[in-house]
Amino acid sequence: MSFGKFSLALLLTVTLGWSAEAAPVRAVALHGKPLFSDNFTAFPYVNPNAPKGGKLTLGVLGSYENVNPLIVGGTPASGIREFVIEGLMARSLDEPFTLYGLLAETIDIADDHKSVTFAINPAARFSDGQPVTAEDVLNSFQLLKDKGRPNHRTYFAKVTKAEKIGDRSVRFTFEDASDRELPFILGLMPVFAAHATTPEKFEAASMTPLVGSGPYTVSKIDAGRSIIYQRNPDYWGKDLAVNRGRFNFDEIRFDYYRDASSMFEAFKAGNIDLRLEEDPGRWATGYNIPAVRDGRIIKAEFDIGLPAGMTALVFNTRRPIFADPMVRHALMMLFDFEWCNRTLYNGLYKRTESYFERSYLASTGHPADAYEQKLLAPYPDAVRPEIMAGTYRFPQTDGSGQDRPTQRAAFALLKKAGMVLKDGRMINGKTGQPLSFEILANSNAQEALLLSYARSLAPLGIQARVRVVDSAQYQARLTEFDYDMIPNTWASSLSPGNEQLFRWSAKTVNAKGSFNYAGVSNPAADAMIDAMLAAKTEPDFISSVRALDRVLLSGDYVVPLFYTPKLWAPYWSRLKHPEKTPVFGYSVDTYGNWISTWWSATK
Repeated sequence: MSFGKFSLALLLTVTLGWSAEAAPVRAVALHGKPLFSDNFTAFPYVNPNAPKGGKLTLGVLGSYENVNPLIVGGTPASGIREFVIEGLMARSLDEPFTLYGLLAETIDIADDHKSVTFAINPAARFSDGQPVTAEDVLNSFQLLKDKGRPNHRTYFAKVTKAEKIGDRSVRFTFEDASDRELPFILGLMPVFAAHATTPEKFEAASMTPLVGSGPYTVSKIDAGRSIIYQRNPDYWGKDLAVNRGRFNFDEIRFDYYRDASSMFEAFKAGNIDLRLEEDPGRWATGYNIPAVRDGRIIKAEFDIGLPAGMTALVFNTRRPIFADPMVRHALMMLFDFEWCNRTLYNGLYKRTESYFERSYLASTGHPADAYEQKLLAPYPDAVRPEIMAGTYRFPQTDGSGQDRPTQRAAFALLKKAGMVLKDGRMINGKTGQPLSFEILANSNAQEALLLSYARSLAPLGIQARVRVVDSAQYQARLTEFDYDMIPNTWASSLSPGNEQLFRWSAKTVNAKGSFNYAGVSNPAADAMIDAMLAAKTEPDFISSVRALDRVLLSGDYVVPLFYTPKLWAPYWSRLKHPEKTPVFGYSVDTYGNWISTWWSATK
């Protein structure tokens, strides 16, 4: 498949916002230009000659109750979105945000950025052989907008008109041109067959999968226990450049486990082919087994160019107990990273100090530039001075687990917030309510960390209770925001955009199923997200992201934890992978894309 030359007019429109005559193109970048155009035959992080065949088995912690990942109801099965349902365009994992043609053969962003038009590839077919039409795209859009997850509802609410243009094109018109990422979000929109669903069927949690156009179909469902995907030999897009060297296994199976220990034992026994290791203690000592020593298991570390994101203990600020940011800041100070890292994690973690940690998007260590200061000027109290100056660092302890200076500083802040220590308990001086809360988790693997944090609060009369529940109950409580504190990871990319609305916008604070777990409702955060989405140049984009980072850090919405400097992914040697790891590496959002580049050595 050969792509036409990238339109200079479109490049100027996308990067600089100039008024120019746009034209349909087969690749488009949010900032800059696509890496691949005329001579594009395959992504550099694949083996275009990878053999087809064999089976891949992966492990998942928990269970599932639904095979439609596009709705709020029920915990969805893994793999549907990655392997069954395609988007209009495909994302490159080696570029911040670049899209290449898939279901849509071309994309045409209007010169005023108030609309985008996609031309459907005439070869595109669903797994049942029916062609993918403009009507399918419009039906998918409408169902996602009306009945989908809050992220799609939030994004697509900005579209004022969706219409068919000609025989095989669709056009989306926007209320304004302020969100320059929106055409790209629409480019990633999942498309499913209109003839195989109805609005009623779509929004009902069920074990009947949507009919998609992807390289795999669901071949077997063992509800809550496993799900198996079979490669479609008639997959319409197998020869496209974006797919060459990918989707190599004939069968992909996800097996579900109730706890992390049993899943690890299944891997050691050879019942799971590949795992992402997140436990430094296990990484340091748990793989001293014969299969590693004799080379049957490869204990691999992969580089990654993505931001580490934010892994944290999250305050539910909807709860009155966490309404005061001074109380939250004091609780954040009492997390003893040095002790936890040394005692629990063999010193292998690094402290997270930014929502965009491990990247140039992080505000840490950078004073706010002139553009940031301009953006933040209407919100003079939104960012603490030391965070604005880039000099703030998270508290460091002596690693003893009983750091007295930190405890004294936290106690002073609690007193300033109106808390008093009475009969060994920290209470609100006015209401008498004790500073006591529950930390909700869904894995025993998190228990040691959470209990150590609870112990660090006890000397100040603060009671934190740790409660571990099953995945179904955990997901239900997350959806309803029914918790005091939870551990969570918000993954990040080099092109943060509309997903930030889903995490931090006041519009999603009460939207069931949103990822605004902290209950952030902050006009400054909303304004920084708007600025980020409207940025026309890369410097303005970086500055607006850093400004958002400063606002979130100043709000003390979470207790930041830590991150790994590399990806730990042990696998059985019966698997092979390309020599090059993409910039995105192995992340929550790209797992299916990354694993699709591997292949079986024993097919």
